[in-house]
Amino acid sequence: MTHALEVRGLRVERGERAILAGVDLDVAPGEVRALMGVSGAGKSTVLRAIVALQPFSAGRVAAGDAELGPGPVPPESRLHALRRRVGMVFQGPSLFEHLTVLENVTLAPVHAHGWATERATDVAQRLLTTLGVAHRAHARPAELSGGEAQRVAIARALAPDPAILLMDEPTSALDPARRGALGESLRRLAREGRGLLIATHDVDFAEAWADRVAVLADGRIVEDGPAAQVLRAPAHQATRDLLLHRGEDSPSDPES
Repeated sequence: MTHALEVRGLRVERGERAILAGVDLDVAPGEVRALMGVSGAGKSTVLRAIVALQPFSAGRVAAGDAELGPGPVPPESRLHALRRRVGMVFQGPSLFEHLTVLENVTLAPVHAHGWATERATDVAQRLLTTLGVAHRAHARPAELSGGEAQRVAIARALAPDPAILLMDEPTSALDPARRGALGESLRRLAREGRGLLIATHDVDFAEAWADRVAVLADGRIVEDGPAAQVLRAPAHQATRDLLLHRGEDSPSDPES
């Protein structure tokens, strides 16, 4: 199988503690992949290492022709291939408050990738329409609801047309209806051929929308397989522990 993303032997240490102790993970084109684990398991650290925001001491990350190896995070001048291949949506939308929605989405294509403003605007408007927030194009982030801000963040990550999209706890601020709408959006992106890696501890969301689930515990992937199989018949205690807390988390910023 050809992988859109491949992670092998990823190790991250903080002092004498191994946050990640040899993570192996892959994402296929057109796949929604859930990376699960309890809070503090290291899911966000995996995503940050993949997008060169977190140095790692051993292992390898490969996304097409973009590769990362152990050592300090490379300078941005050496990360163009990675930035073209991989988009990231953080747990908080992290939009620039002084820019409009449209300006947030066109910023990277114009200033980081050298696109003409007209091209970037056309792409941004198309993405905002697809994600149902075109009517907010000229609003500022402070004027958006939590769900709208998240969809704008997804549009911003997708604007350079990455083959892989990473998302960190995307359901944490969404009510059940918005979670379903998000899942449908992710499936649509997967049908376009993108690989998606979703870090989450939301069991219901992963079971409903992910193709495969990998469970992270003690710095390693301890269970990996089809979502229904892993979440309905867990083989590892870490997965059973995750299921014990199913449904306990409520959205921190629910939408009406």
